[in-house]
Formats: sequence, C-alpha cells, structure tokens
Amino acid sequence: MSFSLFGDKFTRHTGIARLMEDMDEGLRTPGAVMLGGGNPAQIPAMDDYFHQLLLQMHQEGKLTEALCNYDGPRGKALLLDALATLLREELGWQISPKNIALTNGSQSAFFYLFNLYAGRRADSSKKRVLFPLTPEYLGYADAGLDEDLFIAARPNIELLPEGQFKYHVDFDHLSITDEIGLICVSRPTNPTGNVITDEELLHLDMLAQQHDIPLLIDNAYGLPFPGIIFSEARPLWNPNIILCMSLSKLGLPGARCGIIVADEKVIDAIGNMNGIISLAPGSVGPAIATEMIQRGDLLRLSETVIKPFYQQRVQETISIIRRYLPQDRCLIHKPEGAIFLWLWFKDLPITTELLYQRLKQRGVLMVPGHFFFPGLAHDWPHMHQCMRMNYVPEGEKIERAIIILAEEIERAWDERA
Repeated sequence: MSFSLFGDKFTRHTGIARLMEDMDEGLRTPGAVMLGGGNPAQIPAMDDYFHQLLLQMHQEGKLTEALCNYDGPRGKALLLDALATLLREELGWQISPKNIALTNGSQSAFFYLFNLYAGRRADSSKKRVLFPLTPEYLGYADAGLDEDLFIAARPNIELLPEGQFKYHVDFDHLSITDEIGLICVSRPTNPTGNVITDEELLHLDMLAQQHDIPLLIDNAYGLPFPGIIFSEARPLWNPNIILCMSLSKLGLPGARCGIIVADEKVIDAIGNMNGIISLAPGSVGPAIATEMIQRGDLLRLSETVIKPFYQQRVQETISIIRRYLPQDRCLIHKPEGAIFLWLWFKDLPITTELLYQRLKQRGVLMVPGHFFFPGLAHDWPHMHQCMRMNYVPEGEKIERAIIILAEEIERAWDERA
C-alpha cells in the first residue's frame, strides 16, 4: 500500500507532531515536568467560572442546543453577531458579522489561509508565505500543501539589561518579492513572548498594502482577548488584514474554536472551505463565547483574571531561572506576552536538540529551538542555542525542572573542558 503525495507529506513525523506527543506523554507520566506544550493554565477562577457557566447553560437548554445542532459553515451566527458588535464598540473597527468566520481551532485557520494565498497558481507560478520575524510558531511549518511554501527573515537582536534581549524586524534586509502571496506574523509571538511594536506592525501593514498582499496576524494570545500582553500594544485591523483569534488561551483549548476577522471575500472563502472539509465548525465553544460576551465577561475576565495570572507567573519563573542560571549561561527574551519563555544559551557547546534529549531522559520536557525557524534559507547557529519553555506549571515543578536544566548545561560545559 502506498500513499498519495498528500499522504506522504502529511504522514511524515514533524515538529508539531512531536510536540503534541510529548505533551500527551508528559501529562500521563508521573513525575514528569511538562514545560514543552502550549496548554494554558487551569486558572482556578476561570475553572470556577466555566463550571458555573456550563451549569447555567445546561439548565437553560443552551448546551443541549449547541451539542445537537449544526451551525452554518461560517460558524454560530449568534457569536458572529455578538463579536462584531463587541469589536465595533470596543475598538472602533468597521466590521459586520460578514467579516467573521469560525474554524475548528486556529491551526485549521492557518492551514486554510496559507494554502489560500500561497502555493501553485493557475498560471503555474508559485506564491509563498513570508515570516518577517523569526523565530515563529512551529505549527506553521508543515501547514502547506506544497513543499517549500515558507520564507523567513532573520531578526535584529537587541541586548537589554538584566540578561534579557528582544527581536526586531530587520526592515533594512526584508525583501518582499513577487513570489510573496501573504505576510504572517504572530503577536505576541509563540515561542518567544515577543510583541512587535505598533510601529513595526504599521510598517508591515504598509508594505503589505503596497504589494497588494494580505497581512495575517496570529492573535491567539493577544488583544482584546485573552489579553496575555504585558507591554504597550494597540490592536490593528483593516480590510487588508486577516486577524486570527482563538478561545484556547482563555482556558478552552479543548473547545477547538478559532476566529478569523477579515474582508468579506476572505470570509466567504473560509465558509466554503469549512463546508467542504468539516461541514461546520463545532458549536460548544462558540456557545460559551456568546454567553461570555452577552454577560460582559469576555474582556473583563481577560483583563482582571487571565492577564494578571500570567504576568505574576512569568515574573516568578524568571526569578527561579536566575537563581540557578546566571546571565552568562542563559539570556531570556523579554517577556512581553504569551505563555512561554525563550531561553538563549549563547555559545552552548551542544545543540539544544541534544539538550532536549538529555532533559527528556530526566523527566523534563522542553522544545529545542530549531523547530521555530520555518522558511529560513540558511542554517544559523542561534537556532541551535535556544529553547522554549512553558511557564504555566506551579513554581515547585518549574524549580525542579530548572535545577535539572542548570545541571545539564554545566555538564555540557564540563564535557567541553
């Protein structure tokens, strides 16, 4: 038995597949410290809120209604209406429900959008997706139907006080050629926690409009919800921008609900793709989100519960890291958002892939950095000196993991000596 070219491509072992396997294994292995996956925290206040909300929805018959009926191919109409109203009133965006579509998670949305704008065209030309700032989300890397679908630009690195650094878009060397069909950036960025500045985002939007291509902003952690941003940032949308949001980082990853805000032409295309591939998006997540908006809870909880929880947790984690790893051993990307810390072990004698393997043997799961550079044309030593860690677990677990990490880093240096 043999597969098609599609089958060959999508049955290969990938970075995102390994990440999800590690996450599943870590959750099932007693004593393992799972710092590798993107599972959000189970914030007690949010858990209590969802418990009460679902109970009320069940009592009112709304949960049964969501479970027992299909929605349309663009998703639950009640949520499209409520979300359009919220974005108009809170952010002043001139949108209607026709500018919004739902998908079964953001990962599905990226698959749709990358292949909608990049790949082979009817005239035999090929378009590609540009990542103007790497490192970027590893889940993008294998989402193209065609091979070699992505192209990426290396960043400028700004060294900051207290052993921190920050990536910036290198506009001086950013090339947008005729082969680029889409520009994509995440804000905040998974894996680094970087939030590109308002000026950088406006510059990218200007370049996208000049070249008549869309700018895709992955807003899974951003504003206005779930609001896991710790720096000054202004949300941006216009008809040339495709904005992807999600319910996952509110604490509902199992709901698998992605949200696309875009021009009506794009939304019509997404609805058609939904209909072909999945008939309709799932209904339970959208039903929960509708209730949260109608009750005035979505933005309130994002600002008063979710953001403060992660902001406190990341500062506690940095303190733990610095207890065991000094600046000359480990630089930390400035934590501006998302649920990860990006660690740079400059001049580490071994690759972070080998470091990952050694940590895994000792029950600590992190993600080596080289997976987060999809589309980069040439190898770059920096790729093999970085790791992503999730800072969601409790402080005691994180401290246990950091002690092991520090021991393995010292072991690598000792081996070199």
